[in-house]
Amino acid sequence: MLPVGCWAHTRRKYDEALRAEKKSKGRAHKAISFISKLYQIENQLKAKGLSVAQRYQLRQEKARPILEAFKLWLDETHEKLTNKSYIATAVKYTLNQWEKLIRYIDDGELGIDNNITERDIRPFTTGRKNWMFCQSVQGAESSAVLYSIVMTCRANDINPYYYFLHLFKALPNWDDKSDLTALMPWNVQLDNASALA
Repeated sequence: MLPVGCWAHTRRKYDEALRAEKKSKGRAHKAISFISKLYQIENQLKAKGLSVAQRYQLRQEKARPILEAFKLWLDETHEKLTNKSYIATAVKYTLNQWEKLIRYIDDGELGIDNNITERDIRPFTTGRKNWMFCQSVQGAESSAVLYSIVMTCRANDINPYYYFLHLFKALPNWDDKSDLTALMPWNVQLDNASALA
């Protein structure tokens, strides 16, 4: 699998450059306007609830021309910048990551950024600090497993409370040597009350 770049990380570089820029409509502003157009397209795709194939098609029609124009601008701008400036750092980063950054338009299942993943792993970073104070290694491992199950439920739009109720009913009747795949959140069908609000 080929790596996919994150436009949110790229945009942060231009946000830093924008704060350092003296002109209100300088190069950082121009780069952010390109990126904003890409996100506007993604917001439209999300609002319409399109299929993977439809997202791919619309990205080809709408995002590809913006990306081509942005790349042309980056190449022209890169030659005019001093190496140490914030905008030069942002432009260089974008050019170095370009193949990864544009990969999302070639697959309707890919996202423009990894913000959802980063949001979902944030509790683990909090938990990692808390696990230092567990009474034992086994206690820390148990806490980590619990976090993992809860976050997997969230990723599959299942309310963890109802999922654990299901597990507590099913596990006592489960053979110790049986495969637990059928009990994984993505394989369990619960009633409507179990869906995340």
